[in-house]
Amino acid sequence: MASPMLISPEQIMQEKDDLARKGIRLGREVVALEYEHGFVLVAENASSTLHKISEIYDRIAFAGVGNYQEYNPLRTAGIEQAEVKGYTYSREDVTARWLANLYSQAIGNVWRQFDTKPLEIELLIAEVGEPGYSSNGLYRISYNGQLQDDRGLSVIGGRADEIRTWLEERFEEALPLDRCVRLAVEALDAVEDDGESDSESLTSGRLEVAVLDESRGRRKFCQIPRDAIAKLLNESSEEPR
Repeated sequence: MASPMLISPEQIMQEKDDLARKGIRLGREVVALEYEHGFVLVAENASSTLHKISEIYDRIAFAGVGNYQEYNPLRTAGIEQAEVKGYTYSREDVTARWLANLYSQAIGNVWRQFDTKPLEIELLIAEVGEPGYSSNGLYRISYNGQLQDDRGLSVIGGRADEIRTWLEERFEEALPLDRCVRLAVEALDAVEDDGESDSESLTSGRLEVAVLDESRGRRKFCQIPRDAIAKLLNESSEEPR
């Protein structure tokens, strides 16, 4: 009688790790920078309807990279959980740290199941603080459920480490919005994938930009239209939108 084929737990986890990283690298990165009035989130995204960046709650934004069919249901579930908690308790109890912990647990539970494909995603949760109650926060959740908090800037995606290193050498606190957007785009352009040095520069027609602006009313999130992105990048009228 033939012996069953045995695979070590270490090999299973390594294969899951390789699969998740490969799927995430196929997507494009999202950059979050803290500017003078909150956070700006910038992503390469040619679609005008399938958003990588969206609102979760009054002061909280969500961004995902990787498999859209896997991170979009998590976005929807996060909105539902936030609405229930805000209604049951108070709106101030809905925080980015609480939401990031929920996502970390959910993604980590999938990762730890040997017979389940890993989620090929990374998430970013940003929050502008409530004066006298909370401070600004940035949280990254990896494909294995690992949770990390950042200060000032954060990047998710396959080239996140290279882009983060590039930004850390150039980023300054309290920059105006236009300079932050241009800096994020320059970072996405500067770190080429697999030596694609002849790739086209990013223009407003291939960008998704949103802000969490503390100067707005109760809802701090705002999606920036592409014509406004073009103005922030100082694009000429002859350039594609």
